[in-house]
Amino acid sequence: MLTMVTGKEGSALGIIFPNSYDNLVPELVAERTVASIPFAGRYRMIDFMLSSMAHCGIDNVSVIVRRNYHSLMDHLGSGREWDLSRKRGGLNMVPPYAERNVKMYSGRVDAMSSILSYLKDQKEQYVILADTIVAVNFDFGDLIAKHKASGADVTVVYNESEIPEGARNDNYTLVLDEDGRVKELLSGDYRPGKRNLCMNIYVLEREHLIQLVQDAMVRGIVYFERDILARNLNLLNVQSYKYEGYVARIADLKSYFDENMRLLDTENLNALFKGAPIYTKIRDDNPTRYIMGSKVTNSLVADGCTIEGEVENCVLFRGVTIKKGAKVKNCVLMQDTVVEADAKVEYVVTDKNVRITAAKELSGTDTFPVYVAKYHVV
Repeated sequence: MLTMVTGKEGSALGIIFPNSYDNLVPELVAERTVASIPFAGRYRMIDFMLSSMAHCGIDNVSVIVRRNYHSLMDHLGSGREWDLSRKRGGLNMVPPYAERNVKMYSGRVDAMSSILSYLKDQKEQYVILADTIVAVNFDFGDLIAKHKASGADVTVVYNESEIPEGARNDNYTLVLDEDGRVKELLSGDYRPGKRNLCMNIYVLEREHLIQLVQDAMVRGIVYFERDILARNLNLLNVQSYKYEGYVARIADLKSYFDENMRLLDTENLNALFKGAPIYTKIRDDNPTRYIMGSKVTNSLVADGCTIEGEVENCVLFRGVTIKKGAKVKNCVLMQDTVVEADAKVEYVVTDKNVRITAAKELSGTDTFPVYVAKYHVV
C-alpha cells in the first residue's frame, strides 16, 4: 500500500540527476544518460524513479541534465505516460545553457545552484533528490512520513548490500548509531561484505535545501554528499531510512548484464514490479511473433519481437528479430537488434539497432560479456 504525499505540509517536489554516474558505464552512455539506459526489456532506468514519484502524488519533478540528453528528452516527452503533463508543476527538463544561470554542472550542489530561483518560487514543503542508477519500486510517501516523524534535517535512503565491484571507488556507505542517525558517511568504501550502501535518494525541507545551496555557493562547494553531509554530521541531524525492497543497481557493464539476467527469476521480477505499475514510453508494437519451429526457454521477451530461431536465458527488448537457425543464449539484446540466420550468440549485450550477420559466432563469458555498440554490424 503506497503512502500518498498530499497536503500543503506534506507536499514534495522531485529533483532527478540523470548524469551523475555516467562514468560507471561509459559503454552505455556514449550517446545517452544513465537515466535513459534501457532495462528489463522495455523500460529505461528513469522510469522506475518517475513512476514511484508519480504514484505517491509527487507531480512536480525537475530533471537536471548535463549532456547526451537527446535520448532522454525523446523518451520523456511531455511526461504524459507518468501523468506529469500539467499546466502547473509536472515534468520540467533543465538542460545546460537553457537560461543564463543554467550551466554545465559538476555536482548536485552545482546543479541546484542553477535552479535556485525556481526552487524559491515553488510551494512544496519537501524536496526529494534522486539519481537513476538504481531500479526500485519505491514508496516516497512513507519516506517523507518517516522523515517528518524523526525530526531530521536530512534523511538518507540505503539498503544493506555488498558493494558492486564496479562501484568500489564511487559509492557512499553509512555508519549508524543505535537510533539510525548517520554518524559517518564514507566515500569509496572498498571493504568486503554487506554494508549500508547509500541509494542516492535524499529528502529534506525545501527552505533548508535553499539555505544549504546558498551557503555552499559562497564557499565554492559543488558536491552534496562529500562537502555538505559528510563534513557536517555533527551539525546536521542526518537520519537513515532502510529500504527492504528489491534493488537493481547498475555499477558497470557487468552489473548491467547481471541485473537484467536476475529478472529471469520470476521471484525477482515480481519483487521489482509488484505493487504500483512502472510506466514507460508507449511504442504501440504488435505482439511478439513466435514462428513455427522457434524455441524460447526462460527468457524475458518484450513486444514487437519476431522469433524464428532458438532463444535461451535472454532478455530481448522491443522489436528484436531472431532469424531461422540462429541460436541466442545468455544475452541482453536491446531494441531492434537483428540476429540473422545461423548466427550463434552467447553472453553478449547489444545496444539498439545492432545487426549480427548470418552464420557469425560471437561469444563472451558470464564474467565478461561482449558489448556491441549502437548501430554496429558484426
